[in-house]
Amino acid sequence: MDFSTFLSLVDAIKNASLPAENAHTKMSPPERMTVMENLDWNTIDARKAAVLMLLYPRNDKTFFVLILRNAYKGVHSSQIAFPGGKWETSDNSFEETALRETCEEVGIRRSQITVMRELSKVYIPPSNFVVYPFVAYCGKPPIFEPDPREVAGIIEVELNDFLDEANVVDMMRDVSYASRINVPGFQIGEHVVWGATAMILSEFKEVINEVARA
Repeated sequence: MDFSTFLSLVDAIKNASLPAENAHTKMSPPERMTVMENLDWNTIDARKAAVLMLLYPRNDKTFFVLILRNAYKGVHSSQIAFPGGKWETSDNSFEETALRETCEEVGIRRSQITVMRELSKVYIPPSNFVVYPFVAYCGKPPIFEPDPREVAGIIEVELNDFLDEANVVDMMRDVSYASRINVPGFQIGEHVVWGATAMILSEFKEVINEVARA
């Protein structure tokens, strides 16, 4: 998708209805849905985080950025993710969290970013986080300056490549609540994106496909 075409869809994206769980389910194994159905929300004191899906032009095409997280002792070690992180008490909103963390992790200043909207929140049982995703764009090609303490690599994804249905895949994985289960995801170059990041991407994919058809 040309970036000019993407910009022409911004207002429609802002006002589009969100498919929420209907989109998330497409990137959720049945075992996760069983876990979610059995949760007692009255007993869960979930931590909160926010992430940013940042779109931008590169050679007149529309791209978005993902990061490869560093290896560490934790359930999200070495995973593909959006820039983002934990909400801090100094943050006035989850949007501020997403912008602050994006600046810290990939070096993009807030003044370069225009936030379009929030997407549907996602709960991650293994780490007990509720993640609040936001969609934004830069008007010019960004220069990434990743923080080596948190980011092992920058992954730039052309939007058209992501939207190709051939990139929806299944794989066998061990997860916190089951072993060797079939997990859906998106094949992005040499990487497979799954879990909460894939669920967020699935919702955005439905939104942009809907507004592009209108």
